[in-house]
Amino acid sequence: MPSGKEIRTKIKSVQNTRKITKAMEMVAASKMRKAQERMKAARPYGEKIRRLAANLSHANSEYKHPFLKKADEIRRVGLVVVTTDKGLCGGLNTNVLRICLNQMKEWEGKGVGDIRVTAIGSKGLGFMQRLGARVVSNVTHLGDTPHLEKMIGPVKVMLDAFHAGELDAVYVAYTRFLNTMKQEPVMEQLLPLSGEQLRQTEHGWDYIYEPDARAVIDELLVRYVEALVYQSVTENMASEQSARMVAMKAASDNAGTVINELQLVYNKTRQAAITKEISEIVAGAAAV
Repeated sequence: MPSGKEIRTKIKSVQNTRKITKAMEMVAASKMRKAQERMKAARPYGEKIRRLAANLSHANSEYKHPFLKKADEIRRVGLVVVTTDKGLCGGLNTNVLRICLNQMKEWEGKGVGDIRVTAIGSKGLGFMQRLGARVVSNVTHLGDTPHLEKMIGPVKVMLDAFHAGELDAVYVAYTRFLNTMKQEPVMEQLLPLSGEQLRQTEHGWDYIYEPDARAVIDELLVRYVEALVYQSVTENMASEQSARMVAMKAASDNAGTVINELQLVYNKTRQAAITKEISEIVAGAAAV
């Protein structure tokens, strides 16, 4: 049985750890509210540009953008992986990376010979590098506030490769925010854009294009794909802060349980030591 001093040292260590996890829980709660507000603020723009892209892509039947053309056979795939830069957020990154790993194995089983990866976030980048995947671009240390200009470059590598015919499809994997207690890892098709993504409307639209239909549609669909990626990052950041808050709360609660158990062991050890000393005194007095 450990001595009373060792138990006191362990209790002090766990108490210090609980102070850290409690502070991290409060910080994550503060950042979570801001991340959720940022995510909700991005949704109206994403919905508006989605509707506009759907109308424009179907209003002009003479020009079909390369982002709308579906390949007959999928042999080359691009994957945009959105993860966090920091850990201590439960199984958030593990879940989305597991989906990516399983999907990559499935693609390889179907004969996909070229899988290119764009990593957004340090955790995803490190995992893909250890896996030996072909990482063609990456961006890390986005901070608490994502800026689209930091992500345009890495994402454009995938867009240019698809536009040049080097890729048959591009997917994005991220963690979708459902509520504070639940986040869902998902993988969605980014390119080619499908009717389900664009949410085709029943009504037809007619536009006057300036300078011409091709220039407008080209620019709009690129902006639309960038908006999808930005929305994925904001969803992931909101999920990150929620998951970290829940994980740190669980860690603080567990630390409290450990402290109570150690305190009980300490009291029993101390009581046993006192009882032993009393017994020795009584035995000595009896001997005299």
